[in-house]
Amino acid sequence: MRALALCLILVPLPGWADDILVSSRVEAVTLFPDGAAVTRSADFELPAGTHRLILADLPRTTPLATVRVAVEGATLGSVSARRDFVLPRGAETPPEVAEAEAEVERRRTALDAAMAEISRIRAGAQGAEARAAFLGRLGQGEGAAAMGVEDLQALARMIGAETETALTDSIAARDRAAAAERGLEPLREALAEARQALAALVPEEEARAMLAITVTAADGPVEGPTEGKVTVGYTVNTARWMPVYDIRLDRAESRVMIERGALVSQETGESWTGVALGLSTARPGGQTGPSELRPLLRRISDPGEEAEASVVRGDRMRLALARGAIAAAAPPVRARATAFDGLAVHYDYPVAVDIATGADNLRLALGDLEMPADLLAEAVPERDDNAYLMASIVNGSDEIVLPSAQAMFYLDGRFVGQQPLELIPAGGKALLPFGPIDGLRLTRIVRERNEGDRGVLTKSNERSEAVRIAVENLTGETWPLRLLDWVPYSEQEDLKISWQADPAPSETDPDGRRGILEWRFELAPGATREVALSHRMVWPEGKVLD
Repeated sequence: MRALALCLILVPLPGWADDILVSSRVEAVTLFPDGAAVTRSADFELPAGTHRLILADLPRTTPLATVRVAVEGATLGSVSARRDFVLPRGAETPPEVAEAEAEVERRRTALDAAMAEISRIRAGAQGAEARAAFLGRLGQGEGAAAMGVEDLQALARMIGAETETALTDSIAARDRAAAAERGLEPLREALAEARQALAALVPEEEARAMLAITVTAADGPVEGPTEGKVTVGYTVNTARWMPVYDIRLDRAESRVMIERGALVSQETGESWTGVALGLSTARPGGQTGPSELRPLLRRISDPGEEAEASVVRGDRMRLALARGAIAAAAPPVRARATAFDGLAVHYDYPVAVDIATGADNLRLALGDLEMPADLLAEAVPERDDNAYLMASIVNGSDEIVLPSAQAMFYLDGRFVGQQPLELIPAGGKALLPFGPIDGLRLTRIVRERNEGDRGVLTKSNERSEAVRIAVENLTGETWPLRLLDWVPYSEQEDLKISWQADPAPSETDPDGRRGILEWRFELAPGATREVALSHRMVWPEGKVLD
């Protein structure tokens, strides 16, 4: 294979003397969170010599500057391209399109037949009503006045019986028509679905982009045309994927099941059928190299010189901006690496997939991960009125659970909520939430504060507070509880902070969060656990507490 990266030249085509029209299709796609790399291919046969392969079926929005071409079976020459090129692509209809069109026609015929039957039934009802009307006029004619009594009685009986029959027929026909009309709705829905399926197969606009690829085929040892393959690769920004998860907790088994999936979508203008799909967390449109670190120059000056120095610094900065010497002040967006080696994660989907352009997101299953869980109730009385059920897990698999904005949480098969999920590396720990425990009630009462709300004298350089925290178990089971609260902390030597807790916390500064206190205990049914917590802050006179 000879592959060549080409900057495409947008030129008009001079003629079609040695041109060979070939049809291409998308055979492989690698989706990124904000784009995709597309690979399409076309097989060809050509005699010895130099020819041009014409690919006239690229979407009009194809970014031609990113196109790269490779050829097997011939020598690659120049490549030219143009947009808004419409070339007849033959009268042959793809089998899947022909099948969809036939289905639309079949369902339309069924709907038309049903509507014709309704019209026939209604015509019968109208005929019966006309017969009844005629019978009514028959008894009012001049001939009836000359008839004898017996003949009139016979005529009346006949008119009554026939009129009753006609009206009965009319009512029955209208009932059948009403029932048939109710049956039209499923037929209309079926026709709409068939038309939608056909539209998903052929949504492309007529205007297309075109490539003209010059290739040279050498004389081979066997007479006959040379067979080969042309491969075209390019990137688009109208396709994407994102990881999604259904996370299920089985309390009885103390196990968590993570059902992994990927939501994929594309709006390239053509549907992808039977493509080999890869999913990557790389972001080709983002930053690919490290940011530039510039030297930091600091200076001191007398207080009177500060205003002048500020003006000078402003002039220098404006001059540097004019020269393009200063980079943008906003920090660059960085994609977080999640693979073991620090590079992007890549998934190869095991089967070929179909992704219609412009359709709703398609969800693909990526396999399930199952792991044991330690269950506990986590309580934050300073913010919440009840505790929450949490599952502590360790990712014992060799696969990474990628961060996701859409993680759905289920407790014993019942949906409890949705929230983002952070990255869980192989071997990493995570604490997963599964909803509130309404029977674990929390209270936090401020018993004393020296800011005047309880009549305690205040000092301008001192603050103190005492609170009572309580957790009450109104459920019928014992809960392992993790209680969290806080006290202020300081990094200044002059700001003195002291605190007391009864009982003492099980851990201080968990996970490096300074000032956070943690208590762990078992709470039996009907039991209440209390914690007394106080702190005091003192600083020099003349200073202000922030």
